[in-house]
Amino acid sequence: MRSMILAAGRGERMRPLTDTTPKPLLEAGGQTLIEYHLQALRRAGIEQVVINQAWLGDKIEAFLGDGSRYGLHIRYSPEAPVALETAGGIIQALPQLGDEPFLVVNGDIWTDYPFENLPAEPEGLAHLVMVDNPFQHPEGDFILEQGQLSAAEDGPQLTFSGIGVYRPELFAGLAAGVRPLAPILVEAMGRGQISGEHHAGQWSDVGTPERLDALRLQLATRGHGI
Repeated sequence: MRSMILAAGRGERMRPLTDTTPKPLLEAGGQTLIEYHLQALRRAGIEQVVINQAWLGDKIEAFLGDGSRYGLHIRYSPEAPVALETAGGIIQALPQLGDEPFLVVNGDIWTDYPFENLPAEPEGLAHLVMVDNPFQHPEGDFILEQGQLSAAEDGPQLTFSGIGVYRPELFAGLAAGVRPLAPILVEAMGRGQISGEHHAGQWSDVGTPERLDALRLQLATRGHGI
């Protein structure tokens, strides 16, 4: 399985830290956020990684290089002049991701989820990892029932973790350009094509300086657990 790390965002809520450092290169526990993902991918036996980049993307490429020091082969998908959002970034990178299902993870989260647990062949068009709703997102995103995800609003919601496996067919026929992922997922959920699972372990959306400080404190006092 190939993989993609989403790393193109500007990180507005993380300013001023992201004025000079791309969010995935912010450090916690002695290494950058994106390095935790690279190590987890390698442990899962995934060696081919595509990283999209836009804001300060040259710094990401300079820091990670070709990935050889992580035991990986990294290629880049530059987005200019602006980031293409999640689906737009994936669509642009499809030629590098191949014809088989691929893993995608947000570059600005931290988690102990083991990537090796993801299905190599999802039953539908995608399989998403869901987590308990964090304080900053109490309403959640989707309902998970018997392994299937729904966008209905009449039940308990969970939050999308930013980790998923996608079939290229999910994006078939969609034009390149700036495009969010949520509408594509919701449409496929309506056809019963998106499965999911609930991860009850550690997960953090490192979206603000305060949440980064909280993660740093967690790693300093409890260990990162990966």
